[in-house]
Amino acid sequence: MHDSGYRKKSTAGPGTTEAVIAYIGGGSLNWAPTLMGDLAAHGAISGEVRLFDIDVEASERNARLGNRYAVETATDIRYRAEPDLARALIGADVVVISILPGPLEAMAADLAIPAQFGIVQSVGDTVGPGGFVRALRSIPMMAQIGAAIGEHAPNAHVCNLTNPMSVLTGTLHAIYPGIRAWGECHEVTKLREIAAWLGNRQRPGTGYTHRDVQVNVLGLNHFTFVDAISLDGMDLMPTYTAHATTHVARGWRESPIDPDDEKQGYFEDINRVKYDLLRRFGIAAAAGDRHLAEFLPQEDYLLEAAGWGFGLTPVEYRIREQAERKTWLGALADGERALPPVKRSSEAFLDQIAALLTGTPHVSNANLPNRGQIAGLPLDTIVETNALFSGLGVQPIHAGRLPDRLARIVTDHATRQAALVSAVLDGNTDALFPLFASDPALRALGEAEKRAMFKDMLAATARWLPETLTKEAA
Repeated sequence: MHDSGYRKKSTAGPGTTEAVIAYIGGGSLNWAPTLMGDLAAHGAISGEVRLFDIDVEASERNARLGNRYAVETATDIRYRAEPDLARALIGADVVVISILPGPLEAMAADLAIPAQFGIVQSVGDTVGPGGFVRALRSIPMMAQIGAAIGEHAPNAHVCNLTNPMSVLTGTLHAIYPGIRAWGECHEVTKLREIAAWLGNRQRPGTGYTHRDVQVNVLGLNHFTFVDAISLDGMDLMPTYTAHATTHVARGWRESPIDPDDEKQGYFEDINRVKYDLLRRFGIAAAAGDRHLAEFLPQEDYLLEAAGWGFGLTPVEYRIREQAERKTWLGALADGERALPPVKRSSEAFLDQIAALLTGTPHVSNANLPNRGQIAGLPLDTIVETNALFSGLGVQPIHAGRLPDRLARIVTDHATRQAALVSAVLDGNTDALFPLFASDPALRALGEAEKRAMFKDMLAATARWLPETLTKEAA
């Protein structure tokens, strides 16, 4: 069994910690470059980052990019593409996972087929019909990764960045019960940014950012809520509640969405769903509106998405953005463009990793099996609360209880997600359609429509499903 060396002090210089990071999905266009920039800006971690990806050319590109960051910032980190998963994992202190479960062509079908039945999705990667079928493609992939971690890096800390977050984090824990894995998501940052703005209004000139805001998090990934907000000793919950109540009818943003900015139009929102959920349930919603809306029946928000101030992101845009980013990263990796200024991103996963490696405590939200940190929700389902990251590992923090009406909605989704993981891992295809049909997004459809949609979606994604699941598409 590997004895992790994550407490080693680097020989590169005082105050640095040396580690081996295995990055699964190392050809990533977004998360991997973010990690590179954060490591360069952070400066207290040295060692090796091994980039594994089924797209070897992509991992090689990112290795060139990472080494360019290291040279130009004098950071003692080496990046290398590793085409063998086992070799990437052996001796790893940390494993980061960000994989794409099938190409964007598959995601296009996840959205287009339900739309033919009148079911619209703003994202389609977590719940609803799109999230369900994406999970069918990705659970077997994550199971293979989890088994490999158990064999080759059993003591590594494992950060999952891949959606559907709850389902895939649950898969890791199911396939290797001893795994030290958590799911990391930045959606709670949306509320923390609003709270920082309110704090700066109360104390002008302080320059608070979302990193200064403390919140108590309860819920599921992408359906998160907070019942306490603190900033520099101030209780901001009354201030936030008053702000949300004032703007519930029209929504609010610190700066308006630019009508000429295509990306903003597809990915940003005016927080109106967040504020409305606070009105409905008496607790502040934290995630972005595009994600929150998908956990509820279509008629609540999705059928009038534009009126609620958020968009339905088309896959055609994602494909164009992917191609543009690939070209841009290639130019950076090959020295044809100047590196962007090195600064910390708004992401928390490097803070979490650094706390585990150095032992310096850090608290932020994380997705973990429910061991009682949220009272009243099913045990062992994946929930999102704050957690303490330190030399002792990742320890969930007791968060309390959700309001009863909301807890019933969350329990419904959490139970379905856990059952989906079990059904796929056990090869129980008979359980799949009942789980698919029970999602609240499909509440308005009849049995025949649900069956037709399920059959069409499985047929469209069959080439990316394992053989044990393809018989459902026949």
